[in-house]
Amino acid sequence: MPPLPLRGPQGAPVLALVGWSGSGKTTLLTAVLPLLTDAGLRVSTLKHAHHKVDPDQEGKDSFRHRAAGAHETMLATTERFVLFHDHRSGADEPDLPALLARMAPADLFIAEGFKSASVAKIEVHRPMLGKPSLWPDFDDIVAVASDAPLAAGGLPVLPLNHPAMVADFILRWRADAIA
Repeated sequence: MPPLPLRGPQGAPVLALVGWSGSGKTTLLTAVLPLLTDAGLRVSTLKHAHHKVDPDQEGKDSFRHRAAGAHETMLATTERFVLFHDHRSGADEPDLPALLARMAPADLFIAEGFKSASVAKIEVHRPMLGKPSLWPDFDDIVAVASDAPLAAGGLPVLPLNHPAMVADFILRWRADAIA
């Protein structure tokens, strides 16, 4: 039985792309996004990083606000805004549902990473990396996107190098999730 989809703001379904580093999750996501938006969807994304990242720049006013102890700092321009929320010592990293709760409504949320979250997932797998498949250990993987033929325990295997076919699968998955 397919997993019940995690919901984002206003009940929009959430799908994660998971896989080993170097498997092509970002490449696939950036190829599929325009196809999904061309299909009329408003898609928002979330990216999980396992390494320390700071998109702010030392010496900038927003960085100085944060360094001075601001709990949250919003940087706003005419093109976009960014909300910086600093975890103080001892604070847990927010989980996927907590992050989704902070986002504006969309038709679909696609998370990159968040492998341990209870959410429907597409595994991005490249056998040439020599890493094991994730699908045997995760019952919420709904398909595998691969650049080589493989057996995936009855899961659909999507051609990684054909983003339109992956986008079609995501559109069908979303339709089933909201039905």
